[in-house]
Amino acid sequence: MYIPKKTTAELTLAWLKEKFSASVDVVFRELVDQDKKVTLAYIKSICDSKSVSDYVIKPFYEMNTVEAYEQYIHSQPNATVTDNKDKTLKDMLKGSAVLIINEKIYLLDFKNIVEKTPADAKVETTLQGPDKSISPDIYSSMNMIRHRYHKASLIIETTEVGEDTHTSIALLYDNEYADPKMVQDIKQKLKDLKVPAIQAAGELNIHLTKKRRSLFPTSMITERPDRIVLNLTQGKIVILINGTPFALVIPAIFFDFMTSMDDLYQPYFVTHFLKILRYIGLFASTMLPAMYVVIASYNPEILRVELALSIAASRAAVPYPSYLEVLFMMIPMELLVEASLRLPKTIGGAATTVGGLILGQAAAEAGLVSTLMIILVAAVAISNFVIPINMMGFSFRVIRYFLLFLTTLFGSIGLIIGSILLIAYLVHIDSMGMPFLKLFPTSKQAVGALSEDKP
Repeated sequence: MYIPKKTTAELTLAWLKEKFSASVDVVFRELVDQDKKVTLAYIKSICDSKSVSDYVIKPFYEMNTVEAYEQYIHSQPNATVTDNKDKTLKDMLKGSAVLIINEKIYLLDFKNIVEKTPADAKVETTLQGPDKSISPDIYSSMNMIRHRYHKASLIIETTEVGEDTHTSIALLYDNEYADPKMVQDIKQKLKDLKVPAIQAAGELNIHLTKKRRSLFPTSMITERPDRIVLNLTQGKIVILINGTPFALVIPAIFFDFMTSMDDLYQPYFVTHFLKILRYIGLFASTMLPAMYVVIASYNPEILRVELALSIAASRAAVPYPSYLEVLFMMIPMELLVEASLRLPKTIGGAATTVGGLILGQAAAEAGLVSTLMIILVAAVAISNFVIPINMMGFSFRVIRYFLLFLTTLFGSIGLIIGSILLIAYLVHIDSMGMPFLKLFPTSKQAVGALSEDKP
């Protein structure tokens, strides 16, 4: 007896039913009307069921012939035809409906976006600038950026990363300003990326970084659309990751991390005053603990006699060396910072504030630390948070203990050597070929100068 050979569409449908046999949110339905018959399959938990009903099911019963219905489906802007079962499965898992008409497989994008409305910026707040962050959905983020950046030279390319998650990402750059060699290099890195999953901008940043054990970030993570547009005008490349309201900006130099978007919205002298204040805070956060050890234990003659005696008097009841005193207060401070990040927002601020006050007062009254040390720890904690981008602030939190270690061993010489090593390390770092300590951000006219192919 002759058994007809199954078509590609029938084989694909059987394969999909086998794959989703245990899933309760997958719908396989045959639409039949007189002599018309089509097969519909979609995942109702990620598909917009109303759109499926309005644009697929209702028109089927309103049209007279299958041919007319197929022409209607083919004319839809979100419809594509395929004969690849792997692509069919992948698109179905991303929110596409599968429609089989006359042995042809149509994919219609009906993904249901839950968090389409952008939320307020929570990490990079400003006083006068826009208050919305980009969206977890990359297409909504593209919409926000396109509304701010009206140039035909803005190129947006999409691809996928993650062998298991197939996370959608978008590559944005201005074709007039971006270095073609840098763009090609990033595309190749994304193509060669072999990891099971990518779920956040920081995770992608780690995999794209040439030196994964680098202490300082060479790419910036931002949530602000205005910062993204600013970096696009400077010839930089922006990567949007679906599912997270943060974008990756490549390359990034040291001074980018010390710039707030408020700098664009404030008067000239106010902007420069705030910038100077940030660098003072950076210096204080990094150097004060080590300088306290130098002055208290090694070189008190650096200060005036009255101040040196005052420091010595405040430490008279402290039973251990100055470096242990610093560690005794700095480590609990780090724990309080981490606790403020991890605790629920309703109690996090109150718990850490009360904990810090009680801990500081009790330590001073018990004679475990000097009163000057309490002031110093408070100054360090406040100074660390004047850095606009948290990634750089975290790096200098680590550097603080490196300098403290060298100072404990070698005194003021150790502090000087540590500072020289820090500067040498910063000079050694590059971000996609751009010096990390480059004094000025890349301008429109200077973009492309790094490319070896250009004269």
